[in-house]
Amino acid sequence: MKKLTILMSVLFALTTVSKAQITTTTTPGVINAKPDIDKVLQFTNADYNFGKIVFGKPTEYQVTVKNISADSVTLDNVQAGCGCTTPKGYTKGEKIAPGKSKVVTLGFNGGTNGAFTKFVTFFFGGGLQKQVSFHGETYKPAEQPAPANDATQKLKNPSN
Repeated sequence: MKKLTILMSVLFALTTVSKAQITTTTTPGVINAKPDIDKVLQFTNADYNFGKIVFGKPTEYQVTVKNISADSVTLDNVQAGCGCTTPKGYTKGEKIAPGKSKVVTLGFNGGTNGAFTKFVTFFFGGGLQKQVSFHGETYKPAEQPAPANDATQKLKNPSN
C-alpha cells in the first residue's frame, strides 16, 4: 500500500510538472508579430536574372538596400546559401541612415552546371531579414571552334 501511494504521488508530480512546461503565458492584447521589412527597407535586384553565362566564369551583380524609414537600420550580416556565392562591399554592424542606400555586391563563381537558383539572406537589427535570389543558366562553350569555311572566302574573292 505504501508503494502504491508513493507511485501515485510520483505520477501526479510528473503530470503536474509536464503541464507546467507546456503552458505558456501571454499578455492579453499583445501580438508578437514580425516587423514588415517592406515598410523599412526597399531592395533593388532582389530577384536577379543572369540569363545565360559561361560555366565556371565568375560574375557578379549588385543589390541596393534603401532605408525608407525614419530611423537608422543596422546591417548585421549578409549570408550566402552556398559556397559558390560571395557577398562583399558591406561591413557587419554598418548603419544605414534614413533615406540613404547601401550597395552590396554578390559574386557567383559560375560553377553550377545548367540552370541554377541561389539565395542570399540579409540580416538587420530589430529582427528584420530579407532573402534575395538570383538565377540563370550556365553553358559550356565548344571546346574547338567550327572548321573554317572556304566558301565564304570564295564569295569575298570571286577571282579564286
